[in-house]
Amino acid sequence: MQNFIERHSTKIKGVISCFDRIVLTGTIPGICYAQGMSAFLTAQNIRIFDFTQWAEPLREEIRANAEKIAHDNGLKIEFIRKKNFRKEDRISDIIAQRGTHPGLVHIYSAMEACTAYEPWHNKNTHKTFLRTVGGKCLHYYFYFINADLGLCYLRVPTWAPFRLQFYCNGHNLLASVLNRKKIEFQMLDNVFVQIDDFDKAQKLADDINVKRIHRQLDEIVKHYCPIIRHFDNNCHWSFMQVEYATDIIFKQKSDLKPIYDEIVRTAIHSVKPENIATFLGRKLHGGYEDEMGNNFNTRIEGTCIKHRMGKVAVKMYDKFGLVLRVETVTNDVSFFKHHRRVEHRDGTWEMKDAPLKKSIYSMPLLVELMKASNRRYLDFISAIDDPSGGIKDLNKISRAVKEDDRSYRGFNLFDDDDLELFSVIIRGEFNVSGFSNRCLRKVIKGKKGHQVSRLLKRLWKHGLIKKIANTYKYYLTALGRRVTATALKLREMYIIPSLRGVIVR
Repeated sequence: MQNFIERHSTKIKGVISCFDRIVLTGTIPGICYAQGMSAFLTAQNIRIFDFTQWAEPLREEIRANAEKIAHDNGLKIEFIRKKNFRKEDRISDIIAQRGTHPGLVHIYSAMEACTAYEPWHNKNTHKTFLRTVGGKCLHYYFYFINADLGLCYLRVPTWAPFRLQFYCNGHNLLASVLNRKKIEFQMLDNVFVQIDDFDKAQKLADDINVKRIHRQLDEIVKHYCPIIRHFDNNCHWSFMQVEYATDIIFKQKSDLKPIYDEIVRTAIHSVKPENIATFLGRKLHGGYEDEMGNNFNTRIEGTCIKHRMGKVAVKMYDKFGLVLRVETVTNDVSFFKHHRRVEHRDGTWEMKDAPLKKSIYSMPLLVELMKASNRRYLDFISAIDDPSGGIKDLNKISRAVKEDDRSYRGFNLFDDDDLELFSVIIRGEFNVSGFSNRCLRKVIKGKKGHQVSRLLKRLWKHGLIKKIANTYKYYLTALGRRVTATALKLREMYIIPSLRGVIVR
């Protein structure tokens, strides 16, 4: 990442990383699952088959509250009938007229699918309980501008278990912090195009006060979903969708366009499944079954390249022709793993690598993990961004190295064995945790231990790998990353297509 920024430093204003789209799910502890709802009714001396009679007054309370809020703000609740209706477009038009001052913007209502319960009596066990079923109920969308969170919406269903959905944008959250700290900035839509102090802004973006956000969410829920007062606990908030963006802001559109066009053209051909796993901090193994691949889309705003791995992806696109954005997106934050305390049902615990918890209190850890994903992608981009430097490196490693009257021959791009070696050592799982003689023997078929040892010695003498202290593992040096990426790029995008009479554009 630093190599890329330093290479184009005269064209770049600054770099900022922060959350972009954030969608949270709010659940009421104790009734958010069927067994808990059954236990709650039993504790309140309410028959299971009277569940509907218990839930109907709460539904009416939510409806009456929505109508009162609309009346108090001089608004009319707009019922959505079309499936392809874009709520955001209508909200943009309203904001253009009313301005961006805090307060309620608009209220939608729509009949949408929801989680529901139905009473059930098991004739075998003679037990009566609630079970989860698919349902449909009226939902309210309250769009409002919060002084700290910017434009948000809260989606409130009118039927138990009242699973809430909250949306905000991390760029708006950072903008409110910059305003409080008196740091001047300029935004277009949801992207910063100028910040007076990028370093200070980055520190503020990393220093997230989750408790403050939680308190604000609780206040929002009390206002728009008053039935929460009937329960002892506040909502539990967990991540549903998250986007974390690293924006490189260029001074002029003419500076970014040629760089971006070259990067996109190269990345769509160069990024392999093992590279995608590396970006996301995972190892690719034979048992992996989810989809992986690259997508290149042309949109009205420009082009976008997306590298997906299951429910997680890394995207790169330009914003307004001024900002190069690299963004890690996920619909399941538990995809990411970190070293933490894991407690078992028998009361024991251990420290191990485990999936990230979905609670909003995992936000600081999520910042580190998703920022690292963006950084690894930019490191890869940096290696393929400037092929001229890589060609010089290739010339350097193609010459033989002599030491102690022994010669270690150089590497040849047209040699199948050398190219196979490059494609192996740049694999995603090796970039994450390094590689050893044993690891390479599993991938390079037909090579014995002493033969792989000579290959490792040859790579080491040419400065392509370094040994991890007190281990038998190696990892690629900066030169090694540049050489392998450039070698494979030249072979796949230029040499082979040229020999076939095909020019890659």
